[in-house]
Amino acid sequence: MTLPVRRRSRTRPLATYLDKSYAGEVTSLTPYAGDDPAQRASDADRDRIAAVLGDALATGRLTSIEHADRLDATYSAVTVGDLAPLTRDLPGATHLPATLPTERHRVSAVFSKIIRRGRWVAGRHTELNSVFGALIVDLSDAVLPGREVTLELNSFCGKLIVTVPANARVADEGNAVFSKRSVTGGDDDGDGPLIRVTGNARFGKIVVYRGTRR
Repeated sequence: MTLPVRRRSRTRPLATYLDKSYAGEVTSLTPYAGDDPAQRASDADRDRIAAVLGDALATGRLTSIEHADRLDATYSAVTVGDLAPLTRDLPGATHLPATLPTERHRVSAVFSKIIRRGRWVAGRHTELNSVFGALIVDLSDAVLPGREVTLELNSFCGKLIVTVPANARVADEGNAVFSKRSVTGGDDDGDGPLIRVTGNARFGKIVVYRGTRR
């Protein structure tokens, strides 16, 4: 009687997966389970990690310094493996949406006055509109989803005042007709996010300035 030859299993031992030095480690805490850690990260990958970090900042799981450090590492990451450790100790990293919920954000003041300040989640593209009203927005403590954010500011017979973080770099790309438009913060080289200001002022007022350092 010939006994069947027992083939050696090609399955890696469990210890291999538990060893954090293993280059191909994929655990339940890895937000890209199933992907090769050596795979090059895309902009969408970085944005999803930035969204998780922003939520962690908003809920108090990360301090502003920790958030800034991890956000810098996120947008400097080259591979998927570089991104995985940044959210390993945060909840929700394994259930990232295919698209960012904070991709776009809109706030409008029509025949009214709206003030938004404190900790809130801004969009990668945030549109602010003031029509016969006043809209005052402070981004100093807001959670920004990435290193570059576009502010589309539109004012028609209204007032729009925006405070950006003290370390932000500001690029003004908007225009005005029969209006006052004052955008500051573009001359000093900051180490914070790049904020592109677009949009139009028509018979209104748009003011963008830096907050004070704390």
